[in-house]
Amino acid sequence: MKLTWTGSERVESHDTAGIAKGLRRLNDPIWVLETPTGLGLGIGSDDANDPKGPKGPKRPGSSSFDVVAFSPPTPPEALGDPTFATEFDLRFNYIAGAMAHGISSAELVIAMGQAGLLAFYGAAGLPPGEVESSIARIRTTLLDRSFGANLIHSPYEPALEDAHARLFVGQGVRLVSASAFLRVTTPLVRYRLAGIHERDGRVVTPNTLFAKISHLGLAEQFLAPPPEAIVRELVRDGELTESQAALARHIPLAANVTAEADSGGHTDNRPAATLLSTMCAVRDRFRSRYGDDVRLRVGLAGGIGTPEAVAGAFAMGAAYVLTGSINQACVEAGTSDPVRQRLAEATTSDMTMAPAADMFELGVKLQVLQRGTLFSSRAHKLWELYRAHERYDAIPEPARDLLERQVFRMSFAALWEQTRSFWSVRDPERLARAESDPKRQMALAFRWYLGMSSRWANAGDPDRESDYQIWCGPAIGAFNEWVRDSILQPWNGRRVVLVAHNLMVGAAVLTRAHLLRAQGIEIAPEVIDTRPRTRTELEECLV
Repeated sequence: MKLTWTGSERVESHDTAGIAKGLRRLNDPIWVLETPTGLGLGIGSDDANDPKGPKGPKRPGSSSFDVVAFSPPTPPEALGDPTFATEFDLRFNYIAGAMAHGISSAELVIAMGQAGLLAFYGAAGLPPGEVESSIARIRTTLLDRSFGANLIHSPYEPALEDAHARLFVGQGVRLVSASAFLRVTTPLVRYRLAGIHERDGRVVTPNTLFAKISHLGLAEQFLAPPPEAIVRELVRDGELTESQAALARHIPLAANVTAEADSGGHTDNRPAATLLSTMCAVRDRFRSRYGDDVRLRVGLAGGIGTPEAVAGAFAMGAAYVLTGSINQACVEAGTSDPVRQRLAEATTSDMTMAPAADMFELGVKLQVLQRGTLFSSRAHKLWELYRAHERYDAIPEPARDLLERQVFRMSFAALWEQTRSFWSVRDPERLARAESDPKRQMALAFRWYLGMSSRWANAGDPDRESDYQIWCGPAIGAFNEWVRDSILQPWNGRRVVLVAHNLMVGAAVLTRAHLLRAQGIEIAPEVIDTRPRTRTELEECLV
């Protein structure tokens, strides 16, 4: 049986390149027809404007054909929750997530915003002054376009978490991504409720929280109204009025919850399929609590590095997708060329877990690149020694000697002076507690290495290449395999918007092919072409 594609452009069944091109014409409908010689497909035909397509396209000198399958136009704008893109004035339901220490840089946020896409600035770990300067630059450049910033949980530095939250309110940052939170905190609630008021019978909240989480208990906390105890605390402190406190009972703390699967940095390595479906079930339990004006959404992060992953996320019900690790290898990321090169060479099995600097004492771990660095093994050794001993002097001399020669590259006394100098500015109260407690002193000194290792990586310090701490998840390995032998293989060809467009267009092509397959139409794998393309080639898919 001969398969012929007919319509505004005729393509024979043996022309796989032509069929692939037809699938990529994402703004055209596809009709699958019963013809005298078998099945035929019409792409962008004369009858395409008829949404029902009762008889399908015609060809000269023939009668109408029966339509046996149909794919509507499937542009990337159609993927995900349409109300999400509308609310935040975005082209796609796609976010570049925040990477700490300014890796999600002002340049990255600006590039995304100018393309009509959302990105969060990586404020975590940076001093407020630097954050304020970057936010001012982003606002001045993007004007009224959407952008956000990151607020990370800092259980051992609550003053820094509070300072960032207050800065975001003062600078008018309307979108904030909350990450690594173990519980709801006062700064989160204060940010969310700042400026809450009623207009025409509706509760209006100028500030929007996105909660990036992997625990169901936290999902419930964020989807619920702000905790009453914290709200009352803000009223007592004069930061909320009684009428504002009453309004707070009618809104979720975060209407947009990002299910964080196997991601870089802070992660619980959750499988995406089970995490997303469970988070969606939790969301559905909360829908009845709020009126029609509140839209609860669940997005997916972690492992998003290929068109298949993007298409799968949307097929499972994600309102939006959030990428992270793959953006760190882009030229706009606030890291170094040596790090970008290492990321561009990584495979899906090159990741490991290591102690986190910001939650070292709690034993919290994060996901990092293992290939080409000794950071993970050295960080684990520091954690083991910290757990086993109450003071640095109690560590056996051979182990201390190894630390001072290979890890710290200085004596412990010199290390403590550097640590002391840093914390005397950052948090004098914490320094005072450490100076009277040898265990805390050891923790702060060991955190020096954990903190500096990420800075050495971002700066590309050639003397510390073996100690680079590079946060990333397996998505970067999948991405590298997808872009092999394409324009996106070399890191200097990776631009964050071009990456986003290729992922979304590829996901749309896959979605269209799967839709036809679901109607019983055989689509050969070789005609589903999602390889990366130039900006011009991508725009041709959307004509």
